[in-house]
Amino acid sequence: MRIGFIGAGKVGFTLGKYFAVNGLDVAGYYSRNYKSAEEAAAFTCSEAFDSITRLAGICDIIFLTVTDGNIREVAESLKRAGISDRIICHCSGALSSEIFSDITGCTGYSVHPFFAINNKYDSYKELTSTLFTIEGPDTHRDCVASLIRQCGNKVIFIQPDMKARYHGAAVFASNLLMGLMETAVDELAACGFSKEDALTAIYPLALNNLKHLENNSLEDSLTGPLERNDVSTVRKHLGCFKGDDRMMYILLSRKALEIAKRKNSDRDYREMEDLLYDNSHYTYEYETEGR
Repeated sequence: MRIGFIGAGKVGFTLGKYFAVNGLDVAGYYSRNYKSAEEAAAFTCSEAFDSITRLAGICDIIFLTVTDGNIREVAESLKRAGISDRIICHCSGALSSEIFSDITGCTGYSVHPFFAINNKYDSYKELTSTLFTIEGPDTHRDCVASLIRQCGNKVIFIQPDMKARYHGAAVFASNLLMGLMETAVDELAACGFSKEDALTAIYPLALNNLKHLENNSLEDSLTGPLERNDVSTVRKHLGCFKGDDRMMYILLSRKALEIAKRKNSDRDYREMEDLLYDNSHYTYEYETEGR
């Protein structure tokens, strides 16, 4: 099946190259900026098209690798072009395939790599172990999944009403992780670290913990004062942190405590629970700061 891309940004570059190196038939790209289409085509050894109609005319599957805000507009362009008997996919994590519901004669899907694409030339190299989610009608769903599986990737099907929640989960694991790292940097800065030294300190610590998840469960990967039920240390931490940092520490500690309780079912965590769930002192401080 021939694959075409509308949109020649990071996602289009990455998926096109990844598909091509895995032996799929990538026809080429259309973009409002023809030079971008030419660049993407050169990168994937495919063709640059000067119109959506020409690209769609030779492709069986069309990927709309444009921003979320432009997906509907491009879908309307396909509709006006009279495109039919095609599989149309977008790569938005948050939007469902329902955005394609009024394109008569075509079947729409959302195909999303559970991966943060940040470099249009190099990110394809990191997709090997990436999970893809597919959402859309049963009609050609297995066909779309087979393309992803041919590249060696695992596929999970999800429902349209779960897309926003699914995407939020991805944000927790990716974008919001940067917010957590910023918090650690801020706290180390309060201890006298420069920003550069703080990043140097937290990177291997965070990376090693994430690496444990590659081969181990959350329970086996959890370490630290919550896991060992060190109430005294957690109480000291709560005495140091203020405002938002204190709130994050408490909320994330509650989550980690649930993991610790599963890991050590014979351990009595009631004192730790009392500490983390009795936050009247925190609520008062937070409200009086005018947050």
